[in-house]
Amino acid sequence: MRTMTIDDLRTILVSCAGEEESADPRADISDVPFDDLGYDSLALMETGARIERDFGISLPDEVVAELRTPRALLDLINENLAGAR
Repeated sequence: MRTMTIDDLRTILVSCAGEEESADPRADISDVPFDDLGYDSLALMETGARIERDFGISLPDEVVAELRTPRALLDLINENLAGAR
């Protein structure tokens, strides 16, 4: 089964935000709010679109907009990947 790791998600987030990551790349960002990490709603929508395209899953914008942490987004992604077998 294909899954996404926090490191995979971190790479996509940084790419979609269009800037260098401000947090220590070794730090566990799983439960740090997106706001505290510097990711706004536009970066999250771009992240969702990229994941949909690259992984062939559906992540509704309104659901992604409600998620507050990378762990919550990662859980949603991996639930969708498990269902897309």
